[in-house]
Amino acid sequence: MGFGLGVLKLPPAEFWAMTPRELDAALVGHYGHRRGSSAGPSRAALEDLMSDYPDQPVME
Repeated sequence: MGFGLGVLKLPPAEFWAMTPRELDAALVGHYGHRRGSSAGPSRAALEDLMSDYPDQPVME
């Protein structure tokens, strides 16, 4: 909302009528890339997180 209403200065009705694809195109057009996008964590980093924060409590 901040980008659409504040940066692009779209009227609320036009912002809310945008599709996600249109909003993505506006972000890429403005910043030249997808802001904050990343490839995600590596397999090792994901396994470390899963070990540190298991879905089920570990019974000892």
